[in-house]
Amino acid sequence: MTRSRGGAAEPGEDSVERGGRLLSRTLKLALVAIGVLIVAGSPFWAPLLMRRMAFFHVHRIEILGARYVAPSDILARLHVDTTASVWDATAPLVARVVSHPEIESAVIHRKLPGTLVIEIRERAPVALVPGTGGFRVFDARGMQLPIDPARVRVDAPVLLQRDTTVLRLLGAMRSEMPELYNRVSAIQRVGPDELLIQLPTEPVRAMHDVTLDRLADIEPVEEDLARKQLRVAEIDLRYRDQVIARLQ
Repeated sequence: MTRSRGGAAEPGEDSVERGGRLLSRTLKLALVAIGVLIVAGSPFWAPLLMRRMAFFHVHRIEILGARYVAPSDILARLHVDTTASVWDATAPLVARVVSHPEIESAVIHRKLPGTLVIEIRERAPVALVPGTGGFRVFDARGMQLPIDPARVRVDAPVLLQRDTTVLRLLGAMRSEMPELYNRVSAIQRVGPDELLIQLPTEPVRAMHDVTLDRLADIEPVEEDLARKQLRVAEIDLRYRDQVIARLQ
């Protein structure tokens, strides 16, 4: 190819160079796009490949949050052995765990290369009810939990019988007012519409539909009586907008 005296390119040379640059740019963009697709698709195909590798076989299971449920019960329901991979689907494992009547929810995390971490949330016991052979344990739904208080210490108030209204109240107290809940040793019905709540310092009388806001009135009354060094025999919440403290 020859050039003119002024160094200008022959006709058609510029278009060839521009075409080459355009082809190079297009090729680079195509390679970048392929790379993006590979990275974006790796969560889908990478586990499929790594699942076959012995390096990622399950060799350890950690269980978090188990207080009343025996870890051996969870392991039995998982039914996972060393031929399983940490990259196997976890949804079926979660379903097996939450089928346990004491477990409310479960989440499974992977800790590479070969550990599954099972994080559970148990159904909380809120009351003990005496029965044949010992106490039975109930949750806020009014369902009996398969917990043996003779084997596992359960710190919960005592009810004379299963009462769904009182159990819901205790569940709300345990969740929203744990300090007051921890002070309750027993609750019993006094007639069809009243409750007697036993605290360490005094009993509290309330209606069966007492709310948490109403129970919150107990603390300032107790603090006021303590400042005045008065000993109370009973606190009465049965009357609207009034808290009656009967003194000893």
